Amino acid sequence: MTNDKWGEVCEDIQGVIGEHNFTTWIKPLKFCEMKAGVAHFSAPTKFAGEWVSRHFGDDIKRLLTHRGTPVERLEFAVSAPANTPAAAPKPVKEKAHAAAAASQPTENLGAPIDTRFTFDSFVVGKPNALAHAAARRVAEGGPVTFNPLFLYGGVGLGKTHLMHAIAHELRTRSPELRVVYLSAEQFMYRFVQALRERDMMGFKELFRSVDVLMVDDVQFIAGKDSTQEEFFHTFNALVDQNKQIIISADRAPGEIKDMEERIKSRLQCGLIVDLHPTDYELRLGVLQQKVDLYRAQYPDLKIADGVLEFLAHRISTNVRVLEGALTRLFAFASLVGREITLDLTQDCLADVLRASERKVTVEEIQRRVGEHFNIRLSDLVGPKRVRQIARPRQIAMYLAKQLTSRSLPDIGRRFGGRDHTTVMHAVKRVEELKGRDSQIAEDIEMLRRMLEA
Repeated sequence: MTNDKWGEVCEDIQGVIGEHNFTTWIKPLKFCEMKAGVAHFSAPTKFAGEWVSRHFGDDIKRLLTHRGTPVERLEFAVSAPANTPAAAPKPVKEKAHAAAAASQPTENLGAPIDTRFTFDSFVVGKPNALAHAAARRVAEGGPVTFNPLFLYGGVGLGKTHLMHAIAHELRTRSPELRVVYLSAEQFMYRFVQALRERDMMGFKELFRSVDVLMVDDVQFIAGKDSTQEEFFHTFNALVDQNKQIIISADRAPGEIKDMEERIKSRLQCGLIVDLHPTDYELRLGVLQQKVDLYRAQYPDLKIADGVLEFLAHRISTNVRVLEGALTRLFAFASLVGREITLDLTQDCLADVLRASERKVTVEEIQRRVGEHFNIRLSDLVGPKRVRQIARPRQIAMYLAKQLTSRSLPDIGRRFGGRDHTTVMHAVKRVEELKGRDSQIAEDIEMLRRMLEA
C-alpha cells in the first residue's frame, strides 16, 4: 500500500469518526509499510498507538480492506523525537520503559496535598457520615466499585478535606499509584497551556495515564466548551481503563448550569453523595477538636463553660468561618492575657457574629414552620391555643431565639403581640421536649438545616 492509498483511506476514516477525532488521533500517524497482512504505523506516543488500536482499529482495518488492501492486524511503533534523527522507532511493546516515562510528569501534574486534611482530623456527624464512609471506601484502593465518586455540598462543609484525605491515604497505602488531585481551574489552565504550546497529545497522555484522577470544584468548567470536551474524553478514557475518578462540586450534577448533558449523565453514573449543612453537634465536635489542638500552642489559656456551645449555635453555615473565629479568639485572648469568656467572645467576634445572622429572619422561620406542619401563617401568629397549632408556634419561637439576634420582646411582638414571658416559656418547653421526644428533636433539626442552608 502506498502513502497515496493511505491518504484515501484517511478521508474515509474522517467521515466515519468525525473531524475532531481524526485530527487528534489519526492525523499524527504515519504509514510505514504493509507486510504479511500487518499494517505498520508510527505514532507520536505509546498512549496514542494504544488508543487508536483500541478505539479505531476495527474501522481502519475495515476501510483498508474496502479500499483493496486486506489487513489482519495493525502494529504501532513510537516515533523517534525530531532532534534525534539516528534513533530507531521504539516498539509500543516496551511497557516498562513507557510506564516509567509516563509516571515522571504526573508527579508535578496536580496540586499539592495538604497533610493536615486527613481522615483522622475529619469530624464525622450525621450530615457527613455517608460522604465520609464512601471516601474511606475509595481510599482503601482495590477494585473500583463506583465510578465516579461525586461529592457535593456548600462552602465549608468538608468536600475538599475529604478529597485531600483520600489522596493522602491512597499515596500512603500504595505509593506506586499515580494519584493526581487538582482543581477544575487547574485542569482548564493545563488544557489551555497545551493548546498554546501545540502539545495536546502530551496533555492527553499525561491525564489518561493516571491511576486516580481527583477534580475539585468541577462546576468551574461549565460553559467552557473546549475544556468540557477534553474533560469528557479524559473521563471516558479513564473509566474504560477501570481507573478511579473522584469529583467534587458545590451542587448535584443535574443542577450545574451550562454543563453539557453528556457530562452530567456521565457524572451521575457513579455514587453521588450530598454533604448536608452541619448540625449543632457536628459544629461543636469541630470546635472541641480545634481546642484540643490549640492547647499545645496556648497551654495557659482558659476557656469558660458555654463559649463553644455559643459559637456552635451562632456560626452555623460554614465550618471554615467557625474554625477561623476560634483561631482569632485564641490569638486575641493570648495577646491580652485574659480568659476566653462569653463577653470576650462577643466583643472579639462581633463582626463575625453579625455576619452569621445574615439571612435567617423571624418571618422566614414562621413560613418554614407553617409549611412543615401544614399550618396557615395567620393561625401560627394568631390567638388559637389548640395543641396542633400551639406546639408548632412554640417551636417557631424557639428557633427564632436560637437563629436570630431578636430580643424576646421583639420575638413576642412578631407572634401576634405576645409577651416576652410567653417566648421564654416556649423556649424552655421545647428544650424539655427535645430531650424526650425524638420526633420533635428530628423536626427541629430538619427545620434548622433548611433555614441555615
